[in-house]
Amino acid sequence: MSILNVEHLSHGFGDRAIFTDVSFRLLKGEHIGLVVANGEGKSTFMNIVTGHLMPDEGKVEWSKNVKAGYLDQHTVLEAGMTIRDVLASAFNPLYEMEERMNALCDQMGDATPEELDKMMEELGTIQDLLTMHDFYMIDAKVDEIGRAFGLDEIGMDKDVTELSGGQRTKVLLGKLLLEKPDILLLDEPTNYLDVQHIEWLKRYLLEYENAFILISHDIPFLNSVVNLIYHMENQELNRYVGDYDKFQEVYAVKKSQLEAAYRRQQQEITQLEDFVARNKARVATRNMAMSRQKKLDKMDVITLAKEKPKPEFNFKTARTPGKYLFETKDLVIGYDEPLSKPLNLKMERGEKIALIGANGIGKTTLLRSILGLIKPYSGFAQLGDYLYLGYFEQEMPPGNTSSCIEEIWKEFPSLSQYEVRSALAKCGLTTDHIESKVRVLSGGEQAKVRLCKLINKETNFLLLDEPTNHLDVVAKEELHRALKEYKGSLLLICHEPDFYEDLVTQVWDCGTWTTKIC
Repeated sequence: MSILNVEHLSHGFGDRAIFTDVSFRLLKGEHIGLVVANGEGKSTFMNIVTGHLMPDEGKVEWSKNVKAGYLDQHTVLEAGMTIRDVLASAFNPLYEMEERMNALCDQMGDATPEELDKMMEELGTIQDLLTMHDFYMIDAKVDEIGRAFGLDEIGMDKDVTELSGGQRTKVLLGKLLLEKPDILLLDEPTNYLDVQHIEWLKRYLLEYENAFILISHDIPFLNSVVNLIYHMENQELNRYVGDYDKFQEVYAVKKSQLEAAYRRQQQEITQLEDFVARNKARVATRNMAMSRQKKLDKMDVITLAKEKPKPEFNFKTARTPGKYLFETKDLVIGYDEPLSKPLNLKMERGEKIALIGANGIGKTTLLRSILGLIKPYSGFAQLGDYLYLGYFEQEMPPGNTSSCIEEIWKEFPSLSQYEVRSALAKCGLTTDHIESKVRVLSGGEQAKVRLCKLINKETNFLLLDEPTNHLDVVAKEELHRALKEYKGSLLLICHEPDFYEDLVTQVWDCGTWTTKIC
């Protein structure tokens, strides 16, 4: 049974087309992975499908009574709302029914016998619906999801604006699962999630009976849960049966066949044009030339897709630092309360270390405490001598109104505009991206702008906080290569073992020293 029909969808921004004449059907029970490069329109696609954005052309039609649930990384959580409030808001339609029921009860005293009969009938219907949807067990359901995601350990009454990226994702995902939609639309659900909860989500999706569309650049995760791939490229959407690895295999063959057909056709076109040019003026051969010209005019010319710019990340290395990069003495990280036991850590020149552990236990706080960006709760951290630091934050600070060019110029004022544009282009950004405001770019494109700053300064110690979040597969592979070749030292926060395992010399599990369980 078809849940969603999309017919002849076309959409663009200004003179830039995102989709052209895209059509597909989503069937009940299909588990789809949507493969899209950074900046190719995945958020636009999700917004059109969910009705938040009207397409330029085409039709998006959901089956009757189908409820879609969308995990949007950019959802704004209101200040003043607690974790419990957000989770409970999944049941807002039921709360509205309860309000209607209470209003009916208040009106009954003044109703005529005829009105009372109607009210009693509506009241009975509402009560049946509330009972059927387990309205009187909402608190128990909210607590159950809170425990499943470890949110009860953070505190269900904690203000959602105080949460880390991973904790925020857990809250949004928990709310979505409580809504029990007929189809899940998941945009990078593993971003910021720790290994434990990625495994939980994997099990959940494997057992999920309804349909879902999943956008993820975490290939092992994608492979484990999907049975279909939709590939969005060059304004087209193509369907492939199987997981991501199977898609890659079929796509490579298809691309190779198209390139071979293109070469054969180009050779034929050249021969026909040459014949026409040589024979159209001669009376004896004019008819043959005209016949070949007609063949040329009717030919369905094959065009190869324009190659997307591939990023190049090559980190510049500064002079050799001292033996120790940093040392901590009884360092306790935290804000209003401690997040760790007293830490006595040491990192030596040449080491590459991954920091792992659950969300919210203080990995980012540790990084920022080592850098001196925040004060420790107690104890101290001391940086070594002759350090040239490069720090990659999880997200760009909010309220940034700069263009990409201005963003790089602020960091490197001596560069010419041509040099700034070249530096951004090397990171895989197109002219459209380069001239845009940073805040309108996708998460992956913003990450490339921040990486552009890092690779163009000389460093001997990189501190990277979740650099793979939002990056597409090609960019992630290039970053892995560049970090492997980097001659300096590395302190990396990452939830993807496939990315860091052959990259680092040590793994520090922050869960062994945290005072939090998240």
